[in-house]
Amino acid sequence: MIPLKETINDIGGLENLKTWFRRKAKVYKNLNKAEAFGVDMPKGVLIAGISGCGKSLTAKAAASLFEVPLLRLDMGRLMGKYVGESEENMRKATSLAEAISPCVLWIDEIEKAFAGIGGTGGGAEVTTRLFGNFLTWMQEKRSPVFVVATANDVTKLPPELLRKGRFDEIFYVGLPKKGERRRIFEIHIQKRRPQDLAAIDLNELATKTEGFSGADIEGVIKDAIESAFADDKDRIQTQDVLVAIRNTHSLSEIMKEDLDRLAKIYETGNFKNASK
Repeated sequence: MIPLKETINDIGGLENLKTWFRRKAKVYKNLNKAEAFGVDMPKGVLIAGISGCGKSLTAKAAASLFEVPLLRLDMGRLMGKYVGESEENMRKATSLAEAISPCVLWIDEIEKAFAGIGGTGGGAEVTTRLFGNFLTWMQEKRSPVFVVATANDVTKLPPELLRKGRFDEIFYVGLPKKGERRRIFEIHIQKRRPQDLAAIDLNELATKTEGFSGADIEGVIKDAIESAFADDKDRIQTQDVLVAIRNTHSLSEIMKEDLDRLAKIYETGNFKNASK
């Protein structure tokens, strides 16, 4: 069980995804009324996209928005060394989630959990059976366990998981646009140095950080604040942040080829863009 500190307001951008979550939250908080109206029980969402762009944050924010506990399922720890042990662990994990429900069940980097499906050898066969058990549970569950699965590389996921009906929706999270970067800077400065925010040129910072992920921007703010403190300054200024930006290699620099490849896949596939 993960303690909740983040809210939907801690997410910079991703307006389509946030709007979708707010609508699901209305259903989740009024399940009896919604079901009487004919609304199906929400299943969950798959959020795919680039590392450091807010996928994990949205899982935490969803639980906060739904006002339910957040459980994290570590698929790696389900694997047992005895025949049938892994499947039994999966049944225990899903039963526990159902017992705690209503809740959000977060499965991080789901593509790593189900790597090797369809291969040969004992490990691959166990993974295939686990995957089958998971799909059956997703299809048949009647308890209010909302699954938030996150994936960095959707090409490694079995196609059966992407079929319509497994999840309520599949979203793609890309690198933040200029307006989103501005909001991310604002959020992180507000958290750490709210008294300095008014004097900082957020538009300039957003312009200078083309290709930066949300995690890159958070790192920039941390570095700028630490440097200002080490230099005995009483506040941070735009120039301090610009220096930190120049000293940072963005995700788009480090992983350009991979990011371009994934962006094409997400744009041509059946994925809804999390950003407007």
